Amino acid sequence: MSRSFDHLLIDRVGTDGRVARITLNRPEKMNALSQELLFEFWDALHDLEADDSARVIIVRGAGRAFSAGYDLAPPRGGADGVVRRYRTSDDKGRRLLMGIRTGMQQITDIHLYFWNMAKVTIAQVHGYALAGGCELAMMADLVVAAEDAQLGHPGLRGLGTSRTGVIWPLVIGMRKAKELYYTGDSISGREAERIGMINYAWPKEDLEANTIALADRLANATADHLAILKLNMNRFYENMGIYSSVRSSTDMDAMAQMTAFSYAWQDKMRESMEAGTGLKGALDWREGMYRPDTPGLKR
Repeated sequence: MSRSFDHLLIDRVGTDGRVARITLNRPEKMNALSQELLFEFWDALHDLEADDSARVIIVRGAGRAFSAGYDLAPPRGGADGVVRRYRTSDDKGRRLLMGIRTGMQQITDIHLYFWNMAKVTIAQVHGYALAGGCELAMMADLVVAAEDAQLGHPGLRGLGTSRTGVIWPLVIGMRKAKELYYTGDSISGREAERIGMINYAWPKEDLEANTIALADRLANATADHLAILKLNMNRFYENMGIYSSVRSSTDMDAMAQMTAFSYAWQDKMRESMEAGTGLKGALDWREGMYRPDTPGLKR
């Protein structure tokens, strides 16, 4: 594949280069998922899907994290500019639901393509896989992580719902799925493996080598054979309602922008920006409500 990207690195590993690897490459932003990065990701996946020599795809992050989530404050224009913008408010400043929802569905379609593409995929998580970063990782076929990685969706704390529902109800038990969803708490890679959210948690120093070894083992089969196996597996989850559930989650995410909690978050964001403390000030306010001081709670 000859195409180059601004926010992704593409290379090959494994026996005879049969494992393709996509590295999210915005380390200065902890690989925050800007629209530009996501649309590049869409293009890279399409390129690799058409390349028969790529049997398995690993997705990882550069720098300190897999991805800290969606880019909450992209500057206008430049490398982090918004690719497509939908009308989200009228001339009186009232919010327009369908513009919000339609823009979100554009991103959901990228997640669903990642889920259903005709290649086996592995998310390799280190550091943080939070909010949109956790959503993206969960849509891979297999997920592996460093033992000390942090996975979760703090965006549930006033920013909306999870655009994909992070598919937790399909991969972990109902009680834990609800706890993580209602609190927005994060858990370690070690705990994520224990509850079945991910396949393996390894010491950080072993993560890359073990991930390549796992991908190379899967890649003993040809790309077309793996695609059939994946299609067979995914059909079960489609029949369980993954497509309708993910799309419904995106609708709920749009609606959740208009709750009392979300408006409080938006007000705090404006106040923080005006005070010069930026996003950090708003996050400090929100996260202070969720300090892990519940008796018996382990993180």
